[in-house]
Amino acid sequence: MKLASLRHGRDGELLVVAGDLSRAVKVPDIAATLQAALDDWVRVEPQLQEVSRRVHAGELADAFPLDPSTLAAPLPRAYQWADGSAYVNHVELVRQARGAAMPESFWTDPLMYQGGSDGFYGPCEDILAASEEWGVDFEAEVAVITDDVPMGIAAAVAGPHIKLLMLVNDVSLRNLIPGELAKGFGFFQSKPASAFSPMALTPDELGEAWDGAKVHLPLRVWLNEQPFGQPNAGVDMTFDFPQLIAHAARTRHLSAGTVIGSGTVSNTDRSQGACCLAERRMLEVLTYGAARTPYLRFGDRVRIEMLDAAGHSLFGAIDQRLREYRAQ
Repeated sequence: MKLASLRHGRDGELLVVAGDLSRAVKVPDIAATLQAALDDWVRVEPQLQEVSRRVHAGELADAFPLDPSTLAAPLPRAYQWADGSAYVNHVELVRQARGAAMPESFWTDPLMYQGGSDGFYGPCEDILAASEEWGVDFEAEVAVITDDVPMGIAAAVAGPHIKLLMLVNDVSLRNLIPGELAKGFGFFQSKPASAFSPMALTPDELGEAWDGAKVHLPLRVWLNEQPFGQPNAGVDMTFDFPQLIAHAARTRHLSAGTVIGSGTVSNTDRSQGACCLAERRMLEVLTYGAARTPYLRFGDRVRIEMLDAAGHSLFGAIDQRLREYRAQ
């Protein structure tokens, strides 16, 4: 089943989308929003699945052509957005480039920060920044949406709490990060709104590419229409999604609609490219002694997408440009 949210008010209007992403239908009699569906998932999920079957079969007269530019993020705002850093080789590379040793605990205890969740970019909305000097970067990731997760859950039993998956562009302002982290209090200004894919998928939509814990497909990134990277999301993922959920829930309950991100997808096989500018820049530092690739400039375009084995888009594409923001 593929779900999306039409831009409408603060929380969007829930759509059930055909498997080929061509058509969609509103389902107000089942759930007005995706958050409402997640709050009552056990009851409404079978009803949504039946609508999904029918819209894909072309049986619904009220289905309409789907235009990705009209969509909000599947969850336009969420009760919680917690982003991990599950690809530890990515962290190791960044630290290596600046000559910093990496604690051994990073391989056994996940890194995670709590991001702003009161407003997400839709898949085709511009990234806004007041200055190019902030070092605007994209980070292509995979994320899951959970139902209610009890505090203290073990990773071994956390997997069934994954109800939906999405793609993410976790925007980072790289030149603001060092100053914030130096305060010892974590990210805030350096982590503005993130963007999510047009579709949120139930795990069964991924078929054999989903093993219950990881997505075994390349995550493809283009920068200004040029291929930038396609690392496999199922390779070199030190902490899988059940482990990330258990980490997030160690000291708190997680509400239905919690979004957990994987962190930047990264492979030790560097021939597959990267999912963020920082990683390419760090490789340039190690190779040439200095970074050669600039961070995003106003007008630059980023596209993030995942294809199935037959070349069909699974989640639709995140397709954004960086635009200058001027305060009113």
